[in-house]
Amino acid sequence: MKAMKKLKLSREVGLGLLLFYGLGNILGAGIYVLIGKVAGIAGYLSVFAFLLACVIALFTALSYTELASRYPFSAGAALYIDEGIGFRPLSVGFGLLMASAALISAATITHGFAGYVNQIVPIGNETAIVLLSLVLGAIAIRGIHISALVASALTLVGIFGLLLIIYSGFDRIVNPTIGFAAFVPQWRFFDFSVILLGAFLAFYAYLGFEDMVTIAEEVKEPAKTFPIAILLAVAISTLLYILVLIIALETLSLEELQNSQAPFNDLYRELTGKDPLLVSLIAALAVVNGALIQIIMASRMLYGMAAKGWLPSVFSRLLQRTQTPYVSTIFAVAVVIFFALLFDLLSLASYTSMLILIVFALVNVSLIRIKYLSPSPKGVIDIPLWIPWCALVLNLILIAGQLFLDKG
Repeated sequence: MKAMKKLKLSREVGLGLLLFYGLGNILGAGIYVLIGKVAGIAGYLSVFAFLLACVIALFTALSYTELASRYPFSAGAALYIDEGIGFRPLSVGFGLLMASAALISAATITHGFAGYVNQIVPIGNETAIVLLSLVLGAIAIRGIHISALVASALTLVGIFGLLLIIYSGFDRIVNPTIGFAAFVPQWRFFDFSVILLGAFLAFYAYLGFEDMVTIAEEVKEPAKTFPIAILLAVAISTLLYILVLIIALETLSLEELQNSQAPFNDLYRELTGKDPLLVSLIAALAVVNGALIQIIMASRMLYGMAAKGWLPSVFSRLLQRTQTPYVSTIFAVAVVIFFALLFDLLSLASYTSMLILIVFALVNVSLIRIKYLSPSPKGVIDIPLWIPWCALVLNLILIAGQLFLDKG
C-alpha cells in the first residue's frame, strides 16, 4: 500500500488578490462601525487620531514586509518571534495571543454586522452573530482561492460604500461649515491625550496587514508581492478613512456619531435625505469581509504552529479535497461565537488593539535582533534598522497612553 502523500497549501494568491485580501480586512468594522466611537473620544481631532494610528501601523507594516520575505510561512508572528528571540514557550504563547486577537477581532466585527443587518431584518444580535460565524466558517473551509475571491468581491463592495459616502458628501470637504481650525489641535496636554486615546481605538481600523502574512505559503513570489501589497493597503485605506471622517464630522454632531449603532446609515440619510437601505447592505457586507479574513488568519496560525509541532497535530489536519485546515477553522468559529456573545463591541475592539500592539512590539524586537544577528539573504527585502526601532517605540507609546490616560 502506497504511503499517503503529505498535503501542502497551494500557492494561488497573486498581488491583486493579496491586496484585496488585506484591504478587505482593513476596510471593515474599523471604519464602518468604530468611526463614531473614535469621534466620541477625540472629537474633531479624530483626523489626527487616525493619522497617528496610520503612522504607527505603517512602521510595523514595514517590519512585516521584511519578515514575510525572510520567512514566507503560515505561522506568522509566532514564527518571527521564534526566529528572533528563540525561546519556544514565548513564541507559542504569543502565537496563541495573536490568534486570540484575530478571533476577538472577528467577534468585534460580528457585532458590527448585527448592528447593520438588524436595520434591514430585525432578527436579533445573537442570531445574526451565530449565523454569520457559521457561514464564514463554511466559506473558509471551502478553500483559500474561493475565500480570497469572496473577500475580494466584498472588498469592492466595501470600497464602493466608502466612495458613495465621499461622493455624497464631497461638498462638505470642498466647502466646510465647521472650519479648518476645529480640526487642528492646540497641542495642549488635553489635545495630545485625546488624540492618543483616539489613536488607540483607531488603530483597530488598520489591523489587517499582519493577517496577510499568515497566508504566505499560498502567495506567489512572496518576497516581491508582500511589500507592495502591504504598503498599498495601508496607503489606500488611510486616504479613504480621512475623507470619510471629515465628511462625517462635518455632517453629524459628535453625540450623534458616538451613539449611532449604524453610523453610515445616519450619515447617508443626513447627506442625501434618502432611505439608507443600500448603505445598510453595503456596510453589512463590508463588515462581514473582515470577519472572514480574521477567521482565515487565525486558522492558518493554528495550522502553522501545529505543523511545526508547537500545538497538537490535530490543528494541522487538512481537508483532502480543498487542502484547507478544517479543524483549525472549526475551532476558530467556535471561539468567535463565544467571545461575540460574551462581550460588547467597544470592549472587544479595545481588547483587540491592546493584544495586537503587544504582539507588534515583540515582533519588532524580534526583527531588531534578527537584523543584528543575521544579514538579509539575497532576494529579501532589507529595511533600515531604525524602522523596527521606531515601530517598537510607537507601539509602546500607544500601549502606555491607553493604560495611563484612559480614565474609563
